Amino acid sequence: MRIPKHVQGLVELVILLIAAGDGFSGWASLNDTVMGGRSSGACSVGSDGLLMQAEVVAEGGGFVSCRSPRWNPPLDLSAAGAIELVLQGDGRRYKFAVASSDLAGKLADLVPGGLRWVRDFDTQPTGTTTVRIPFADLLPTLRANPVSIPLRFDPSRVVQMQILHSRFAEDGSENIGFRPGSLRLLVQKLEAVP
Repeated sequence: MRIPKHVQGLVELVILLIAAGDGFSGWASLNDTVMGGRSSGACSVGSDGLLMQAEVVAEGGGFVSCRSPRWNPPLDLSAAGAIELVLQGDGRRYKFAVASSDLAGKLADLVPGGLRWVRDFDTQPTGTTTVRIPFADLLPTLRANPVSIPLRFDPSRVVQMQILHSRFAEDGSENIGFRPGSLRLLVQKLEAVP
């Protein structure tokens, strides 16, 4: 679809680049070892983006991740409607998670891990994958368990983001795209889009 010139400036206003290339500085690994698991993984930042490399072990945990630093003040993404990731994957199914500092998020911070808004996404085994995650599709979870009370994601108070490969899917069931073993994911760009 071609965007008329008089509208192009308005569309560009709601695209917010969160990180690209070496702009992922401060992102760090968080793996299942925090709960007794045996997976090992590391996140590194270079001119190509955020690289997650790991050895995933299913027994005793089964997750590896890279997460952003906590943003203070929070990011206001209310002018956008979705998150878009451009990445080079390995055919696995991953999970995107975001934390908000709204009232529900602050109350849930009393629980280790806190409230996270999540969505699963697939990657191509080779080449570049572009993933669009509408805010309306994010599901609230506490420690990989769905929250059944009605909550609404607040994009105006985003304090942290995370990309995971986990045994558990967004709904708490087994992740059908989970594979133990060596993992490599390169996130080239992360932005909020219309």
